[in-house]
Amino acid sequence: MFGNTQQGLLVVLSAPSGCGKDTVLSELDNRLEIRRSVSMTTRAIRPQETDGVDYYFVDEPYFLKMLAEDKILEYTSYSGHYYGTPRQAVDEWLRAGETVVLKIEVEGAENVRRLYPDSISIFLVPPSMHVLEERLRKRSSESEEEIQSRMTIARSEMQHATQYDYIVVNDRLDDAVSDIRAIIRSERHKTSRCGNIISEVIHHAES
Repeated sequence: MFGNTQQGLLVVLSAPSGCGKDTVLSELDNRLEIRRSVSMTTRAIRPQETDGVDYYFVDEPYFLKMLAEDKILEYTSYSGHYYGTPRQAVDEWLRAGETVVLKIEVEGAENVRRLYPDSISIFLVPPSMHVLEERLRKRSSESEEEIQSRMTIARSEMQHATQYDYIVVNDRLDDAVSDIRAIIRSERHKTSRCGNIISEVIHHAES
């Protein structure tokens, strides 16, 4: 009956390394129609990851070339590696009225909130720092030095959690996914995002 009259919604999702944001996003993708922006990184691929799905894994010269050409929406350096969001797909999806989820680090999230003031931000936290350390160790992909480095970074990142619109605790996966789904569905129905729908309803009533 109606065309695509709703504004796109940009969702920023951040979390300390090891908090389970990839698992949460995969499950969310099964329950809600979203567009997941795939970030680009210069870090090495992990055994359970897939290039082009979890990240675009590139070398540093290629990343810097994309950055110089203004094709990166935001980027940050984390634990010695670059992470960034390719720009083109995000803008196209938003123009089409889609819900776009960006999985990005704290520093990058601050940049996106400045560029897209209508975006919403969600910070995913572990139930405790002890649980977070356990999850990092279970990955068996980092050395002891790397684990301790990530824990230090995580403590620093947690200080920024109150700058986000929403905080979700990832204790039970199903609960965390349900909470994020509810946030997105609620935001999609905000009056500020639905003005065009009202106009179209009135137009159809008068025609």
